[in-house]
Amino acid sequence: MRYTDVFALTPKGEQELRNSATTISPLEVEFLVRLDGNLSLAQIYQGMDAAVAETFDKTVALVVGKGLAAFVQPDPFAASLQFGLSSSALHQADAEADICAASLKKSNYYVRIARKRGAPRQRAAGERMSAVIVDDEPQLAKFLSYFLTFEGFDVRVASCRAEIVAEFRKLPVPDLVLLDVTLPDADGFDILLRIRSHPALKDVPVIMLTAKASREGVLKGLAGGADGYVTKPVETDSLLQAVRTVVGLK
Repeated sequence: MRYTDVFALTPKGEQELRNSATTISPLEVEFLVRLDGNLSLAQIYQGMDAAVAETFDKTVALVVGKGLAAFVQPDPFAASLQFGLSSSALHQADAEADICAASLKKSNYYVRIARKRGAPRQRAAGERMSAVIVDDEPQLAKFLSYFLTFEGFDVRVASCRAEIVAEFRKLPVPDLVLLDVTLPDADGFDILLRIRSHPALKDVPVIMLTAKASREGVLKGLAGGADGYVTKPVETDSLLQAVRTVVGLK
């Protein structure tokens, strides 16, 4: 068993959770309800209380041994990707991080005009641009959706890891991604690296949304390939400037 492994409930496990007279321990129940076939053991472990985490390995072994959970093949969106920031990427982004942090404090947004990318997606005549918003704040996601729709985008929204995977599997490939840094069961920087490592998504413009524009966070985003940053609470003018710049709108 590795902490990068992903497990899902078996039919027996689902029946056990639905059974009002369950025969398994509270620790096993707490572990099983977190299984969704997408989260790794490491991600589940991080969300556990300290008391539960102490017996985590034993609990996993028990539920697997009882046939309540089973290993699943990693999702293609996650499994085929190589993530981790290279030292060269960090070095190249180091000087820019100061400029970005200063710009965020002054004007609430920053855009990397010089980032190299491939040719934009070719759209059919009359086809609208496509955008994916990744944010777990419903009101903000609704505001951003309205804003981008008005700007000419068809918008899809994802608020958790399972929804993110589902939305990035769909066509068309988005012309823009607005990506929150902090998500309930995923890390925005990790998602960014996955996007940049995916052959179909690697050139999609990504604007990070952040409530805390620390230099460390900015550096990670720039080194990971972010096209820009917008601070929360989002100001319409700042978002408009960032979106139009990275997508190439007038």
